Amino acid sequence: MMFYDILPKNLEAIKNIFSSLRSRNYRIYFTGQGISLVGTWMQNIALSWLVYRLTGSVFLLGLVGFTSQIPTFVLAPFTGVLTDRYSRLKIMILAQVFFMLQALTMAMLVLFNLIEVWHIIALSLVFGIISAFDAPARQSLVIDLIDNRADLGNAIALNSAIFNGARLVGPAIAGITIAAVGEGICFLLNTFSFVAVIIALLRIKIPIRQKPLQTGNFKESFKEGLQYTFHSMPIRTLILLLAILSLVGLPFIVLLPAYAKEILHGSSDTLGFLMSAMGAGALTGALYMATRKTVLGLGRIISLNSILLGVAIVLLSFSEKLHFSLIVFFFGGLSMILLLSAINTMLQTIADEDKRGRVMSFYAMALMGISPIGNLFAGTIASGIGISYTLLIGGTVTLLSGLWFEMNRKSLRKYVRPIYINKGILPGIPHEVT
Repeated sequence: MMFYDILPKNLEAIKNIFSSLRSRNYRIYFTGQGISLVGTWMQNIALSWLVYRLTGSVFLLGLVGFTSQIPTFVLAPFTGVLTDRYSRLKIMILAQVFFMLQALTMAMLVLFNLIEVWHIIALSLVFGIISAFDAPARQSLVIDLIDNRADLGNAIALNSAIFNGARLVGPAIAGITIAAVGEGICFLLNTFSFVAVIIALLRIKIPIRQKPLQTGNFKESFKEGLQYTFHSMPIRTLILLLAILSLVGLPFIVLLPAYAKEILHGSSDTLGFLMSAMGAGALTGALYMATRKTVLGLGRIISLNSILLGVAIVLLSFSEKLHFSLIVFFFGGLSMILLLSAINTMLQTIADEDKRGRVMSFYAMALMGISPIGNLFAGTIASGIGISYTLLIGGTVTLLSGLWFEMNRKSLRKYVRPIYINKGILPGIPHEVT
C-alpha cells in the first residue's frame, strides 16, 4: 500500500496530484530521475558560472549553450525515427551512461585544474549529441510507463514537477558548493547522481508492444514522420509556437550569470537564488498541472502563459533589485512550465502511437534544438547592446507570440476536438476543448 492509498477522502485532490505514481514503472522512473536531476542542475549552474569566471564573456555563455543544444536541432528528427523503431528504454539507459561519462570527464578536468574553454565547448558538444538521442526517447517513453492512459497528463506534469523541484534545490546547493569548494565538486556529484537513474531504468519492465516496431526504410519513416507532423494543423502550430519561444524567449536563462553579476552586482549565490526562485515558480505550475484531470483548457493555458512569460521577461529588463527580480523569476518560472507542460501534454495526446517518437523529436528540436540558436543570438546581442535591452526585445516578441496563438486558438480547437473524441479521451462535447 502506497502513501496515496491511505490519504483521507478530504485529501482527494492531493491523491490526484500523484495518481500516475500508482504505476510501478513510472514510480521507479520518477524516483531515479528525482535524484539525477538535482545533480544535473548543479552541473548546469557550475558550468555557466565556470565559463563566465574564466572568460567574463556573455558571448561565450551563448556559445556554450549553442554547442550543447545544436546537435538536437540537427539530429533529433533522425533519432526520433530510431525512437519509433527500437526500444525507447534501452536508448535512454545508454544515454544516461554516456551522460555520466561526460560529467566525470568534466569533473576530472576541473578538479585537476586542467580545464580550458575549448574543453568546455567540446564536452558541451558531446552532451548535445547524447541529448539528441535521449530527448525523443525520454519524451515518448512516459506513456509506456503508466498503466492508465488517462494518467498521461498527470505523468507529464509530475515530470515537470520533479524537473523543477530539482531546479529549486540543485542551483541553491550549487551556489553554496561553488563558493565553498569550487565548480569541480558539482560536476563530480552529478556523475554520482546518474547511478540512481541508471539503476531505476534497469528495474523497469515494459510489456512488449502490441503494435510492431517500425521496420520499413529509414528514409521513408523519416519522411512519413515529417509529413505527419507538419501536415497536422494543431501539431504544426504548437511546434511553431515552441520554436519561436525557444528562439527569443527562453534564451534569457543563458544570460543569468551575467545578469546576476552585471545587473544585480551579485555572485554565484545570487545566481543560485535566481534559479531557485524560477524553480519554485515552475514547481508550483507543475503541481497545478498535475491536479488537472482533463485536457480541457490546455489551449487557453498556452496562450495566457505565453503572454505572461513575455511580460515577466520585459519586467526583468527593467529590474536592478534582487528582491524584485526574485518575484519576477518566480512568475516567469510559473508561466514557463505551465506553457511547456500544456504543449507537451497536447502533443502527446493527439499524436498517433506509432508516430509519437517522431512527433516528440520535433518537439525536442523546437525546444532544445532552436534554443542554441537563440542562445547564440542572445549572447551576441547582449555583448553589443547590453543585457537589459536583449531581455526587453526577447520579452516583447514572446508576448506577441502569445497574442498570435490566442488569435488562432479557435481554429486549433476545430482540429483537436475530433481527435480527442476519436481517441475516446473526451465524449462528443460540442463546446470548447482547448
